[in-house]
Amino acid sequence: MTAAPLLRQPITAGPIAVENPSAAIDPRRLAYALRPFSKARTSRSLWELAATLAPFAAVVLGMLFALSSGYAIALVLLPLAGLLLLRAFIIQHDCGHGAFFAKRAGNDWVGRALGVLTFTPYDCWRRSHTLHHANTGNLDARGFGDVDTLTVREFQSAGRWQRLFYRAYRHPVVLLGIGPAYLFLLRHRLPVGLMKQGSQYWVSAIATNLATAGVLAVLMALFGIGNTLLVVIPTILIAASVGVWLFYIQHQFEHAHWDKRKDWEFHEAALNGSSHLDLPQPLRWFTGNIGMHHVHHLASRIPFYRLPKVLAAHPELHSLNRFTFTQTLRPLFLTLWDEDQRRLVSFREAARASA
Repeated sequence: MTAAPLLRQPITAGPIAVENPSAAIDPRRLAYALRPFSKARTSRSLWELAATLAPFAAVVLGMLFALSSGYAIALVLLPLAGLLLLRAFIIQHDCGHGAFFAKRAGNDWVGRALGVLTFTPYDCWRRSHTLHHANTGNLDARGFGDVDTLTVREFQSAGRWQRLFYRAYRHPVVLLGIGPAYLFLLRHRLPVGLMKQGSQYWVSAIATNLATAGVLAVLMALFGIGNTLLVVIPTILIAASVGVWLFYIQHQFEHAHWDKRKDWEFHEAALNGSSHLDLPQPLRWFTGNIGMHHVHHLASRIPFYRLPKVLAAHPELHSLNRFTFTQTLRPLFLTLWDEDQRRLVSFREAARASA
């Protein structure tokens, strides 16, 4: 399969790079071309599941046993436990898209089981995340599964307390520290935003809470309440903070893609409003290739273990909205969407432009 039919205009052969890759790619044709990658392989999926959960269980148990000799060894293992739990969440994420197994029942029950470990009620999260995918980049459909983002005009017309709250909310300490802790430890305990949408979301939240409490009760009976909390809570917080950091960089970058509903088009927004976070190994393994987010948003049924094959088959996607690990700091300080400049700007840039 060649990439040529996917281009709006031919790219001249030779050493000269395309200045704006997104201008050349036709997202609709690309989405169609990516369909063959959407087939999940059960044996590979089971292997990825085992390769994540087995070491995660071993590391957590190792930390719990190590606490009898002090907290030093547990501290060393905490980042590894957090990253493995993050990978379990990525698998849960694929299940929510119906991408991890061929049949929906397999996806749903594995997703629900993983939700017990990730403190995330699967059915509630899947609904919220589906809305995020369906409306990504749509300025008239914000509010579900997103990092809250105001336009410059909305911020300037807001009241004083609204502006202060938004400034606090967008601060990196809140986004990557307080926010993830609140989200995974507190907010997920109830079907917030879905309380009036049907009993299934209440069942999902309560059942996940009870199952998680059961797992914690067994660990506390074996290792003690204090030791269990000293291992479980930091592990959850590490996974949550890294996960929110990933999600932030995937959509909050200078030349992202936002439009009012009348100008919004799904395929354009999916491809151009998501980044390619080009992480080195082993971070790419721990994050389940989710950094290839522009591909994921355009074709969410592709299992995470097949995303690298997409980039290999379509090299024009490699440089599209690409960020390296060291380039992820600046986007944390971009806070407002400037509809006139069509880019994300900082509070300072918005104030300077207004003045």
